[in-house]
Amino acid sequence: MSNEYILVKQSKPLYGTVKASGAKNAALPIMAALILNSGKNVLKNIPNSTDVKQMIKLLEDLGAKIFFDTKNNYLEVDTSEINNFEVKSEIMNKMRASILVMGSLLARFNKAKVAMPGGCLIGARPIDFHLKGFLKMGVNVKEQIPFFDVTFMNKGVVNNKIILEYPSVGATENLAMFACLKKGRTIIINAALEPEVLDFLDVLKKMGAQINIKLPATIEIIGVEKLNSVEHEIIPDRLEVGTLLLACAVCKGEIHVENAQSEQMDVFLEKLKEMGHEVECNDGIKLKATDLPVAVGFKTGPHPGFPTDLQAPMLVAQCVANGRSIIEETVFENRLMHTIELQKMGAQIKIYGNKAQVNGVEYLYGTEVIATDIRASAALVISGLVAKGETKILGIHHWKRGYDKLEEKLKKLGANISF
Repeated sequence: MSNEYILVKQSKPLYGTVKASGAKNAALPIMAALILNSGKNVLKNIPNSTDVKQMIKLLEDLGAKIFFDTKNNYLEVDTSEINNFEVKSEIMNKMRASILVMGSLLARFNKAKVAMPGGCLIGARPIDFHLKGFLKMGVNVKEQIPFFDVTFMNKGVVNNKIILEYPSVGATENLAMFACLKKGRTIIINAALEPEVLDFLDVLKKMGAQINIKLPATIEIIGVEKLNSVEHEIIPDRLEVGTLLLACAVCKGEIHVENAQSEQMDVFLEKLKEMGHEVECNDGIKLKATDLPVAVGFKTGPHPGFPTDLQAPMLVAQCVANGRSIIEETVFENRLMHTIELQKMGAQIKIYGNKAQVNGVEYLYGTEVIATDIRASAALVISGLVAKGETKILGIHHWKRGYDKLEEKLKKLGANISF
């Protein structure tokens, strides 16, 4: 593990205008989906994060030819020479999203061999929903630890109705990719419809997939024989937008995230307003922080609920707000691990199972803390910006996995942050 760290010092109020990078959680499944075609693809607004670089390695290992202009966030992926359906375990171990190639490899080769994915320590994130869905579609699944061998032998028309127990983003994407090139009709009920999933489905439709989204939370896919190459611009990262807004909320000040898509963030923005912050959504999102923030409770859930990926940084805002709040995490069982680090900084937090009770304090104090996942790294940076003294944040690899130069954007706004 790297000995690098992020050093954050108490900052003055933040002011200025910034743009959010492309959404990592849209870019990764879209990159996996390019396996479905055999041609030259162009993706714009791709974030230069280590998770994206890891997906590039994965695709190259399968035989893809790739050019990545990191300065302009421009990616060319030629999938015409992909000839391998097995993903090495050392590649799978570094990133959760690597499991997403199971569906596209199955669609292209009728077989795939992938290992259990790695990534953050935020919870089990079992792939049961993926495997149950594939089994329902006639896929043979054989587990040979650490690999899963999956094969599809049916040459006829297959009509499937898959009911997900939980609206899993990864399972929805994986099953949709497989269904695109299989004869017949597939219906996914209780599908995830996060903005990033909709961006992903938009790419599949641009390739020539026949996809209809129906209410409530249902995706209908009619299989086609072939998909075409595609050019697409990734949506802005709403999670980075939320992180920037929360940095301003705790430091005070006034910022404008000019490419933010406010309609994707309704519940989150409503909670900021309840705290007393002024939020304007005419041209991107503008936030003017209140000097006297009021603590608010919230409960995470699938879109359009409060996003689990903004729970950790939003919890920090409650640590320095006036009053008591109850925060309930319903998506990942280990996603309150960052509270231990915040307690080291003087935060008054009590944990009861999947709930955190936060009593606001006047000050946090800088110390050495460890980020356990991508969103925890954002939370600890924000806490460092408001804490007295300086905060040394270890686990910097998580920050690099999730964000593209977010520290530079914070610096531009006046944050005191360095590597």
